[in-house]
Amino acid sequence: MKYYIIAGEASGDLHASNLMKALLRRDPQAEFRFWGGDLMSAVGGTPVKHYKDISFMGFWEVFIHLKTILGLMRYCKEDILSYAPDALILVDYPGFNLRIAKFAKKHKIPVFYYISPQIWAWKKGRIRTIRKNIDEMMVILPFEEAFYAKNGMKVHYVGHPLLDAITDQVRASEEVRKFRDTYQIGDREIIALLPGSRRQEITALLPQMLAMVPLFPQYHFVVSTVTWQSESLYDQYIKDLPVTRVSGSVYPLLANAKAAVVASGTATLETALFCVPQVVVYAGSEISYLIAKQLIKGISYISLPNLIADKPIVKELIQHDFDTRHLQEEMHKIIDNGQNIQRMIDDYRSLCQQLGNGSASDKAASVVLNFFQNKRRSSEE
Repeated sequence: MKYYIIAGEASGDLHASNLMKALLRRDPQAEFRFWGGDLMSAVGGTPVKHYKDISFMGFWEVFIHLKTILGLMRYCKEDILSYAPDALILVDYPGFNLRIAKFAKKHKIPVFYYISPQIWAWKKGRIRTIRKNIDEMMVILPFEEAFYAKNGMKVHYVGHPLLDAITDQVRASEEVRKFRDTYQIGDREIIALLPGSRRQEITALLPQMLAMVPLFPQYHFVVSTVTWQSESLYDQYIKDLPVTRVSGSVYPLLANAKAAVVASGTATLETALFCVPQVVVYAGSEISYLIAKQLIKGISYISLPNLIADKPIVKELIQHDFDTRHLQEEMHKIIDNGQNIQRMIDDYRSLCQQLGNGSASDKAASVVLNFFQNKRRSSEE
């Protein structure tokens, strides 16, 4: 079968690549055309756009790039019709993907959505759009199945795909074991700084993260960078600070870290699955922050560990609270306070149990292929 897949972020690239592998195991003749990243390209198929060229963060940022986004959407629609896929698989990235879903449904292309938009946090009205345009929704958070059921829609809970990516084999890999030697880090304990992958995130978060370096001289700070951002973007903030930069080695970094400061997003859950004490941070343009504050109702947290557990496992420093004083205070709590550290790790372990037993990619692939098997059976009866 022919699959058209759209993933608009780094996390989507990871999860979509594992889904592609799972589809290939069941459908060896599968053909892929996709919007995504390097991990998807490594599986095979034809890349159309890299997510680094289509990722915009925040209301204001989307507004000022609206002409570009609308152009990408037009191109995507034309490309889908030209390719004529058997299935369209959308991975998160709701602002773009829900509009593409509506278009595909109009053209009678089966639409599958892997990793639900966070409509339980805001824009709950999107449930009507999803019910109308999505053939099968695959959710990855434990409470999402009940949320959809309450709103009259049956979905498939497949578990969290990070459990497919972060395995015991990954934790014990040679790259993990040789991490210190590879980057010549020495014996000091490591504090990981994960400022996100988008330019807007890095610009907003990295300077304040780096303000911790001279305040904790007994630790070695390591900044996780991404290859698609220029080195000069990081250079302007790092300057002569004694830090190490690593690119494409997030898991080895987390496996070797004593603690971490992490941009809100998928990385907060990755950090939790490696049992690394963390402080979660977020900051954006003031306009985007004020709009989000008005729209997001009914939830108390922004980080995935806290959302899934429905309690404050990790500290969140958001917008105006994300400053040197607060960050320094919270870092001491995840470095020096043994009781606080142990509580966080115990909560992480409980969190892992909530997320299922892995194989989210296999389960999601089964949902896609079962849809077509059931369709064939129905046509034969």
